[in-house]
Amino acid sequence: MHEKRWAQTWMSIGLLWFLLAIAVAPTNKVYQQGMVAFLWLPALVFAWSARVQLTEALYQHRWIYMPLLGLLVWSLISLYWSNAQDTSREAKRLLYIVVFLLFFPVFASGRPDRVIRVMQWGGIGLAIATVVAIAKFYGMAGNPWSARAEGLGELSHPILGGYVIGLAAVWLALWVPRTASLQALWVVALAVLGAFVLLSQSRGAGLALFFTLLAMPIWCRDRRSRVVAATALVVAFLAFWFFESLVTARGVSYRPQILVASLQMIAEHPWRGLGLGSDYKVFASNTYFDHAHNLFSHIAIELGVPGLLLWCAVWLAVLREAWKVRETLYARGIIGMWLFSTLAMQFDAASLSGTPRAEWFISWLVVGLAGVLVWARVNPGACDKISRSS
Repeated sequence: MHEKRWAQTWMSIGLLWFLLAIAVAPTNKVYQQGMVAFLWLPALVFAWSARVQLTEALYQHRWIYMPLLGLLVWSLISLYWSNAQDTSREAKRLLYIVVFLLFFPVFASGRPDRVIRVMQWGGIGLAIATVVAIAKFYGMAGNPWSARAEGLGELSHPILGGYVIGLAAVWLALWVPRTASLQALWVVALAVLGAFVLLSQSRGAGLALFFTLLAMPIWCRDRRSRVVAATALVVAFLAFWFFESLVTARGVSYRPQILVASLQMIAEHPWRGLGLGSDYKVFASNTYFDHAHNLFSHIAIELGVPGLLLWCAVWLAVLREAWKVRETLYARGIIGMWLFSTLAMQFDAASLSGTPRAEWFISWLVVGLAGVLVWARVNPGACDKISRSS
């Protein structure tokens, strides 16, 4: 049943909703309701008919899903000592994550090209939303060009918006359509996304994007990746040359002090952590910060060293599975997104178990996409075929 045209259309809308509605949905509540209707519901409805594909994905990627299961179980156990106001809500959010990860093997059903196609259009859609955001922020609102650009909707935060847009630039850079007309659109979209990352002045997103594009020749090994890397190097040099004062004006934004204070908090509860969903503040430089500004230290604060080790096992397993089939187009995209996300996690992301939000793009989206790698290995030509026909 999941192979029917109407079912595929439903799930395509679901993935596009996740990618685009974060920028265009009027409220976060509408975004969550759309996730239920267009992504979580079809994943549950079609799970049984796609049970063969699910079983294959779970077995072939067991080194991802085994530590992931351990992380989910440990997170549930930690609710017993968590100071979260509503522990049942925290447990429900874990279920949302499971269904979200379940969606990708059901939707792909052995064809990674389906995922690439939707991701390509999602990236172009985010580029359109970015053009609107830039016009609104600098044109309609009259902000000076030295001001930090803000995205639309849930991407209105310069840092988190920069991460989502930067990640979109990565998957577009690696999943290129082959037809001339779409390539022209692709070039414009990539330029717009890159410009927004610069205008947001998010140094974490900018550095993550720069180093990811610079490292592309390591796993792509083709002429286009070398051109992209050289272009990134030139753009980064020009950006620093002309905007050095803006780059250095904010210093290091207390990140070293926050890291030291976070390590002290981890040392106080090294094994159990504070518990999933616990409310905490990081005290550094006589200031209270809402979170650890680093996903790994945030996980260790909430779930202790066991939770941190389990998450690292999941995250490294994603890279391992992608690297084994790095000659395929699909895996190249996953490796690039993994590298960008790993770098981005170091600077500001601090939410792993919350409802779908910008942080999901650099965590659960990458893990979900990795669940389709098994078919990139079995049918490596399928992704190249979709690139030629896009």
